[in-house]
Amino acid sequence: MSGPDPVLEPVPAGAAPSGGMGVPQLANRRMMTRLGLIVLGMFGFGYALVPLYYKICEVTGLRNLLQPDVVTNTQVDLARTVRIEFDSNLRNLPWTFKPVGPVADVHPGQLHQMVYEVSNNTNRAMTGQAIPSYAPRSAAPYFKKLECFCFEKQTLQAGEVRQMPVVFVLDPAMPDDMKTITLSYTFFEVEGADAKSSGNAVDQPAPVPPRAESLTKGID
Repeated sequence: MSGPDPVLEPVPAGAAPSGGMGVPQLANRRMMTRLGLIVLGMFGFGYALVPLYYKICEVTGLRNLLQPDVVTNTQVDLARTVRIEFDSNLRNLPWTFKPVGPVADVHPGQLHQMVYEVSNNTNRAMTGQAIPSYAPRSAAPYFKKLECFCFEKQTLQAGEVRQMPVVFVLDPAMPDDMKTITLSYTFFEVEGADAKSSGNAVDQPAPVPPRAESLTKGID
């Protein structure tokens, strides 16, 4: 004959069952897991916020956008003419930005200069970074910039208007069927840079490399 059934004492609310984890402990563990995932996600997002121009170089395979290009062939091909179209864009930047001349006809190997005009339409100093792009994309290796405002950040004071030159040459090795190239610049705001530059001297356009300076004497 079996004895009486054992009496089970009630487990106090919030207490962990024998050999297990209580409700509060489980909730805390889930919360810590979620917080850990959020931290990892924020770290990944921060890593993705590498300056845009470096990411463009990496993704498109372009050379360093912040340095003058090296020109090895200076022979002018007078038998060929390439139409260069100049474009300008702004991304979340309250400036006015445009090329002084929208089109130019250039011989490969011929040094040419184009001027862009930019104005700060706000009542405070702002800093922007211009990023170039090319159409067709395959034209990028043949478009050699010797002087460009895109080589460094540009800080404009409130209401300032600035004209910025681009000195370039087309590599004579470019394909014969490349008849038209569009050079487009997009200006992005560099946040936080204006606070450092406010009240100080503004950024100046990049100096012309010695090679470019010697060639610009015959510029159109």
